[in-house]
Amino acid sequence: MNDLSLKKDRYVSFCGLDCDQRATDFMRRINQHLETKNGATPWIDYFTHKLNEKAKMGVDDLFFIGAQMNTLNEYLEQIEDEEGLELLWYLEQECC
Repeated sequence: MNDLSLKKDRYVSFCGLDCDQRATDFMRRINQHLETKNGATPWIDYFTHKLNEKAKMGVDDLFFIGAQMNTLNEYLEQIEDEEGLELLWYLEQECC
């Protein structure tokens, strides 16, 4: 067996990563920020619009997070949500 076969391939196996639950937790966090109007109005408006589109398209949380990775990162940096940034980083590295 070579060294490459020992590496975990996140695109083949998500065993033990609990990506769906972490994505749900992350989205709960984002929704809480939006409900409490945490951040500048353009961010609130942008994500409210995008979440409405998400609901219409019926995409899951992980898909949405992957598609919005850069804007979510910038938003969380602006509102100084370190825990949110850590969770986003985990989702990007392990799940997307």
